[in-house]
Amino acid sequence: MAKTAIVAALLALLAVFLFVQPAIPARTPAAAAIDPNKFYAVLLNNNAVYFGKLQGLGSPFPVLTEVYYVQSNVNQETKAVSNMLVKRGKEWHGPDRMVINEKSIVFVEPVGPDSKVDQLIKESKR
Repeated sequence: MAKTAIVAALLALLAVFLFVQPAIPARTPAAAAIDPNKFYAVLLNNNAVYFGKLQGLGSPFPVLTEVYYVQSNVNQETKAVSNMLVKRGKEWHGPDRMVINEKSIVFVEPVGPDSKVDQLIKESKR
């Protein structure tokens, strides 16, 4: 009788182990390609582009930190457009990260180490 109870308990533990997995999302191939120390361009389906360090790609709500975006200004006299890279966080609510709905992401690309964006990010940290 004791052996039957032990076997039943072991089978119950095995069932729990096999069928009740912890709530840890599996790393997707896309997430495995993301280096948390590098900057990425993230295009959203509203055509907004943000640059930052990306975590949790493949989860329902990836997080972007150290976020930058491009602000365009038009000279009213000459109609010339100038672009400026702006670091998020100066807004009234002082955000320190962006939590993005994964369904809003169109694509993610790495920021090249010799790109203008990379250069401007480095200058902003000085």
